[in-house]
Amino acid sequence: MNFEHIMIRYGEMALKKKNRNQFERRLHHNIIEKLKPYPNTHVKKTRDRMYVLLNGEPEDEVMKSLQEVFGIHSLSFAVKTDKTEELIKEAALFAFQADDTAKTFKVSAKRTDKQFPVHSQDLNQHLGGYILAHTEGVRVDVHNPDVELKVEVRHDAAYVTSKDYPGAGGLPVGTTGKSLLLLSGGIDSPVAGYLTMKRGVEIEAVHFHSPPYTSERAKQKVLDLAKAMTRYGNRVKVHVVPFTKVQQKIHREMPEGYSMTIMRRMMMRISESLANNREILSLTTGESLGQVASQTMESMHAINDVTNYPIIRPLVSMDKLDIIDLSKKIGTYDISIRPFEDCCTVFLPSAPKTRPTREKAASYEAHADFTDDLQEALRQTETIEFKSGDTINKEFEDLL
Repeated sequence: MNFEHIMIRYGEMALKKKNRNQFERRLHHNIIEKLKPYPNTHVKKTRDRMYVLLNGEPEDEVMKSLQEVFGIHSLSFAVKTDKTEELIKEAALFAFQADDTAKTFKVSAKRTDKQFPVHSQDLNQHLGGYILAHTEGVRVDVHNPDVELKVEVRHDAAYVTSKDYPGAGGLPVGTTGKSLLLLSGGIDSPVAGYLTMKRGVEIEAVHFHSPPYTSERAKQKVLDLAKAMTRYGNRVKVHVVPFTKVQQKIHREMPEGYSMTIMRRMMMRISESLANNREILSLTTGESLGQVASQTMESMHAINDVTNYPIIRPLVSMDKLDIIDLSKKIGTYDISIRPFEDCCTVFLPSAPKTRPTREKAASYEAHADFTDDLQEALRQTETIEFKSGDTINKEFEDLL
């Protein structure tokens, strides 16, 4: 007897009622994609659970991979057995003894199959008595047990679990549309992408590259961030926009104090055009209110003026230290801190305007026609797609 299954429990998506099947199908698809490195696994979908049959694949690695899939509330290694009381007793004893340090336990039985002849409360008592009779030095503790044995008697079989592992939560990626993430290469934007994916959004990314002011290593840093994000979204496309001519024109013809604001407005215009061409309905940024000059309330108001697209700002109320902690958790921090700067540091004004207005920004822009420059940047945009499992470039680790 062994833990040959992983039981997957749904979270928020279980409340979706009429749309629930759509969410379940997408989660099933995402799990299959995630487990491609483990070809012997098999995923079975039921009404309110999914099960992964391990078929000899490394159980800890499969569990870790599943913990990165949005839409999963919790997971457990499970013993599957036929629906007879004797076999369920044996499975419960095996599951309890899998933790050789446990001294107390509790049994929580549930009958989805109401035709099973033993009621849940009676089954709790029968299983508890069986474990006590076949072990020494253990006792029942219904309030704070070392192990809670969960028994689910379902229509196809009975499943016994002894430990819950947390899932990623949220909604399955791909169930709530697409957003275009402005991916700078810093700490914030990958975290914003992660949190947006957690709400079921599929992410594509746009990066503004300004050679020779920004290096190929800075571009590679962003591509590696996109690869890291595929852990949570399976696939990520990155649109690399050549931004040098636009930035040079801003530096030559716009007032220095407004150059940061106008640069961000140009980025929004290009991003909106990309999104519109790809039937993407929103933009996502890593802005956090008050963190830098371009992230004041007035700056956001002035920058938003050039797009009608909704702008998702998941980090808007987060502290920097919280953002850093989350970037470490999701595996993007070490890439983000590579010492290669993005285009936002090019021609950085000494005193950027922290309270710009829409009216002044539009007035300054009216003195220079950026139309051709923006169209040229869009025509020369390079698109690169990554999928889960693509290798992250490690050559810069010695610089950290």
